Amino acid sequence: MKKNYFLMGLAITTLLFSTSCSDLLEEEPLDEISTDYIYSSVDGIDVGVTALYNKLRKNNATGRAGDGFRANAFILIGTDIGQMRTYFTPYDPSKHNATLGFANHKWVTCYQIIDRANAIISAAPALEQNDQLKKRVAEARLIRGETYFDLVRLYENILLDTIPTNADNYEDLVEYVPAAQEDVYKLIDSDFDYAIENLKYKEDFGRYNQAVARHLKGKSAMWQGDWSEAASQFDAIIENGTYHLAGLDKVFGQDLNHEEALAVYPREQSFGEDDDLAGGDDIWYSSFFNNRYYELNSGEMIPSVELGGNSLGWGFPNDYLQSLYDKDNDIRYTTYYYSTKLICNNPDHPNFGNEVIGYEDNFRRYHWSLKKYHDDEKPIGSNGNWKDYLYYRFAETLMLGAEAHWRADNESPTSAKALEYINMIRERAFGNSDHNFTEFTLETYLEESARELAFEKNRWYLLKRLGLLVERQNLHYRFGSNTKNNRPYPMQPHMVNWPIPQTQLDLMGPTFPQNQGY
Repeated sequence: MKKNYFLMGLAITTLLFSTSCSDLLEEEPLDEISTDYIYSSVDGIDVGVTALYNKLRKNNATGRAGDGFRANAFILIGTDIGQMRTYFTPYDPSKHNATLGFANHKWVTCYQIIDRANAIISAAPALEQNDQLKKRVAEARLIRGETYFDLVRLYENILLDTIPTNADNYEDLVEYVPAAQEDVYKLIDSDFDYAIENLKYKEDFGRYNQAVARHLKGKSAMWQGDWSEAASQFDAIIENGTYHLAGLDKVFGQDLNHEEALAVYPREQSFGEDDDLAGGDDIWYSSFFNNRYYELNSGEMIPSVELGGNSLGWGFPNDYLQSLYDKDNDIRYTTYYYSTKLICNNPDHPNFGNEVIGYEDNFRRYHWSLKKYHDDEKPIGSNGNWKDYLYYRFAETLMLGAEAHWRADNESPTSAKALEYINMIRERAFGNSDHNFTEFTLETYLEESARELAFEKNRWYLLKRLGLLVERQNLHYRFGSNTKNNRPYPMQPHMVNWPIPQTQLDLMGPTFPQNQGY
């Protein structure tokens, strides 16, 4: 069941975060809510934070096609387990440069979120302090810390600014220089620490919580090589007992308000079909990762809800990922993916009810496809759906916790906690302990992480942190439309950092350098 009261709050406040600062200050109040109200009362801060979530969802779970969608799709598919057919070409040297549209979109949107979070955080000390205010400030700081964490991992050279734009300073001259990495992480970690102190493990559905803060603090520690700190943060979540592994059929099921979900972005069509509105736009991942089986020339297949309905077939899991699964015993293979064995579902075809005989060497029409974003309620003729979006989950906490303990134990293959955590994942996947690991190595970890977390917000960042992104992407990532033209698509080493958008460099001036290689 959707938590509609939260989404109704988004509907009231979305306009406040969709204009520039100067435009916003000239707007007539919406439903008697003004910017002065937002930043001068505890209830106003509450409204402001609710609106901030709307912007966050638009940034991290963008609906429909466009640069926002491309930015997030790139992170999901531009790794060693990805297969692209069309729509855009990750790592194309003629496009992956300072004019890259989705790199500009991500940079601008992230800094818009940070600026509005800064405004909330800066206004709070002047207000009467209470638990409600501390919780909302904790959410704003967690969102700001997460957004800076994404920026520094994507671009490396970034701006660090904690002063909100307002009517008094929006025309001030600024000298733009890249922030020192230690200063960025100091702010990120302080934001996460404040959130840990002031949020509960379980907050209202759709809002961030202490588990999200600890999960991100653990990730931050790993990027800084502080393995004991990372392990302690992941342990805290695991040992608290609020979150558990759910049944595999439940993880990406219709109701994402379950025990494995640390963070979910709600969507609700009835509250407005647009990312700038409370409901959010329809999201296209279910179609992006699914083949158009119903276009087979044999005519044996028609669109069906069970197989995902209308599809785009732009990208897929690749052959390397498929080779990692024990297809006979790993339940994830038949839960996270659609079957490669199609049963003729066209009642007017003579082969109705039997396995399809008209498979074609055409990835658009037939390819192993991802089911994680499947929606039983998606209209058959639609590319998108309004299903809630699972963003962080307990399985990733276990996987990262396993690596953190392995590192803290001097990479011992028999690290007890590392094996305990990764085997929790294995036991769910196989339904028993017969397939548990007895040794923990980097390769077994990377393979298990791929099997469990494929096409979630994990793989690209994980490989970059380990220094393996270029090597493994060049080994396994593929681009093509059939087996005859399917080929590797080399990634240049400098592409581990996204280009600083040229439009932003033009605004910032010569004091801010472009990333090396662009």
